[in-house]
Amino acid sequence: MARDEGLGGCTPTLWASERLSIDPSPTVPHSPCPMVAARSRFFTAMAVLALVVALTGFAGTYFVPLARGGFRAPPIVHVHGALLFGWLVLFLAQSLLIRRRDLLAHKRLGWAGAVLAAGVSVSTVAVGVWATQRDVAAGGGDIAVSALTGVCLSAAMFLALVAAAIAWRRNGPAHKRLMMLATIAILWPAWFRFRHYFPSVPAPEITFAIIAADSLIVACILRDWLVERRIHSVFLWVGPAIILEHITEALLFDSPPWRAVAHAIFDALT
Repeated sequence: MARDEGLGGCTPTLWASERLSIDPSPTVPHSPCPMVAARSRFFTAMAVLALVVALTGFAGTYFVPLARGGFRAPPIVHVHGALLFGWLVLFLAQSLLIRRRDLLAHKRLGWAGAVLAAGVSVSTVAVGVWATQRDVAAGGGDIAVSALTGVCLSAAMFLALVAAAIAWRRNGPAHKRLMMLATIAILWPAWFRFRHYFPSVPAPEITFAIIAADSLIVACILRDWLVERRIHSVFLWVGPAIILEHITEALLFDSPPWRAVAHAIFDALT
């Protein structure tokens, strides 16, 4: 049973209801604790925000050209797009199921999410390889190949976070935070495409792909500190680790070691 940390009179049982262990007996309706409701609203709001960011980021480079008949790409690109947006919709649906306290449906849908996450990771790498081949053929040279390292790291990070969330599925607070971080980690390509809306913004690989993308992690940490009066260990340690990885990528991008790894990956996958 989790600790009752200033829940304003709410019982520890209600706090523990966020855990994903399934009770086969019917849920007894009752008025939710305001703190539990606040927690649920935050993760639902973040799920909606993630979907809005993805739709906005890819609107100019995918959805609008596709609607106008001007987008040409192999089927794997469309498969990846369907899987990615399927993940974002699933993440929102899972958050809403928790708000409704329908843990049984949440658990059943979660295993579908595990398959979906694997598909997102594999298709991310596949699209990265296709884009590298396209850019090299267009004269992009070594820097076009270097981009593949970041793509593969992003896919691996996303899958690792989802796997950790599945392993911790009986620990509700840890599980949902790992899923939140996995979703944030896979959003950076959408954020990076915001540069097309704001072409005058300098260093978009920093402004959008790091500062804007990782601002969601900072928001998660601040929310825990302000609402929970403590920062959960997942946000405290894993969140900053993701930010550090993104900064390291920016510093090492297209350096000789980075380029060597990218060429090794590209040669292995083509």
